[in-house]
Amino acid sequence: MPYSPTQRGVAYLALSSLLFASMGVLIRLASRHADNQTIVFARNLTGALLMAPWMLRHGLGDFRTPRLPLHIARSIAGLGSMYGFFYALAHMPLANAMVFTYSAPVFIPLIAWLLLSERITTSIVLATSLGFVGVILVSHPQGALLFNRYTLIGLASALLAAVAFVAVRALSSSESPSRIVFLFACISSLISGVLLIGHHPLPPLRTGAELLAVGLLATASQLCLSRAYALAAASRIGPVNYLSIVIAGFYGWLLWGERPQPAALFGVLLILLATLLCFSARRPVPWRPAKGAS
Repeated sequence: MPYSPTQRGVAYLALSSLLFASMGVLIRLASRHADNQTIVFARNLTGALLMAPWMLRHGLGDFRTPRLPLHIARSIAGLGSMYGFFYALAHMPLANAMVFTYSAPVFIPLIAWLLLSERITTSIVLATSLGFVGVILVSHPQGALLFNRYTLIGLASALLAAVAFVAVRALSSSESPSRIVFLFACISSLISGVLLIGHHPLPPLRTGAELLAVGLLATASQLCLSRAYALAAASRIGPVNYLSIVIAGFYGWLLWGERPQPAALFGVLLILLATLLCFSARRPVPWRPAKGAS
């Protein structure tokens, strides 16, 4: 009996979640011997190199754009989000850090209202409020302070990811997805490479292999994600993305003995509810989640 497109979309999205959570594990392992700047650069460079043969086959003409300033702004926001997200993965419980990349959608309507003057509704305000409370519960550190340095960086990562998603929405009115993705890979590789010049020694060979695997898993996860949304609507299969948090929680428990706090679990449920509210709200362009702001 053949599987339906929705069932195949769920399968691809589940595989994407597994690959993305596995990437988080490798980032944590690589961070023992490589700093955050090196990990971000390796991830971007690997993605750009993997896309190069495809780009050459299509020709450079397809990637000329009259909207280069907006591409650059999108890349800066996405790259900043990536720096923050990878830093959180290296220093926070794995599942908690993974939540930040999935909390970005609850901020998108507010960012779109500020930058694109999109209409904001009562349900969107409710969703954003619930999502923000969920982020606070998930990111609350053990101790007296509401936030520490790592959680503030993770929260900034989510906000920058929302800015990047809104920029992609604006670009999509005239730019193809392939051009948006390829120019992001090129610009982010260039910026992160410049920031790395004369600053850091080369990592050990084993860490280099882990960095290569980070880029490969991230690219494979994105390919599965794209295939999933080509088969089924985001409103039907989008919540499957949250498997990444569950898988990351299992990895964290298995490898580092991390146990989720009840408040964090409740926070994840609030973020999931907020995202479902965002799905149901009417917006000009339906949200399709992009992992790691890439």
